[in-house]
Amino acid sequence: MSFDLTDLRLFVHVVESGSITKGAELSHLALASASARIRGMEDVLEVPLLSRGRRGVTPTQAGQTLNRHARIVLTHWENMLGEMGEYAKGLKGHIRLLCNTASLSEFLPELLSAYLAQHPNVSIDMHEELSTEIVQDVVDGKADVGVMAAGADLGELEIFPFRTLTFVLAVPPDHPLADREEVSFSEALEHELVGLAEDSPFQRYLEGHAARLGREMKCRVLLRGFLAVGGMVADGVGAAVMPDTAAARCRQTMDIRVLRLTDSWATREVFLCVRSYDELPVHVRELVDMLRS
Repeated sequence: MSFDLTDLRLFVHVVESGSITKGAELSHLALASASARIRGMEDVLEVPLLSRGRRGVTPTQAGQTLNRHARIVLTHWENMLGEMGEYAKGLKGHIRLLCNTASLSEFLPELLSAYLAQHPNVSIDMHEELSTEIVQDVVDGKADVGVMAAGADLGELEIFPFRTLTFVLAVPPDHPLADREEVSFSEALEHELVGLAEDSPFQRYLEGHAARLGREMKCRVLLRGFLAVGGMVADGVGAAVMPDTAAARCRQTMDIRVLRLTDSWATREVFLCVRSYDELPVHVRELVDMLRS
């Protein structure tokens, strides 16, 4: 078998983009060369790897298997370069980090700032996703580290405790629920709400819980960031579910009331997850160690 890294990288790009043309472009190859490489891989394996249609290409079952192993090989290759980069002055490291919304806003900013200050040659590419999506992307090698809440099927990932996340309901001082100490999410859904933007994983998470109750969230406005949400609550626009740390921060400058949510999912353990701690590049292990401490 005579595959090289260019073949594997090309195949991953083709599968991701659903197009040999786009895959060739991402791999900086001419279309004819890319097509020949794909055919060569199929000839060597003696099995079709792509199903070709008018709208592009999709991997066959064999192609899905090759794509998964190609990602692993490429990840190990990049990790090796990262390890060797520790000895090359000025060579930069890169970390792909996925996290849920609450971790991004409440726990990570100060920690990541401290890490980056200590590692001037490292950059971090960070994205928000649902916990279930984070697990799958770490498994597939699309991310080095995930920060996610308990509950998702972790498979064979290594996990480390990180924080405890508690959700509360923030309401204006004259709200019908303002005199309560605790409330269920179902009761909160009876009232008008302030939420995060529709593409926020946190908003999608809450909408999922509402759907399981056979309800919808009656959001008057969708915003970006818990500070903006807290301002709307203080102005009497509606109530809002948010992490208790965000609510406490808002209360420092805003007149709001905070009620404990009684639902079981309102308190969640947050974990770090990686494919294999021992196989991480040095600079990624150092980030995990800092977050764990």
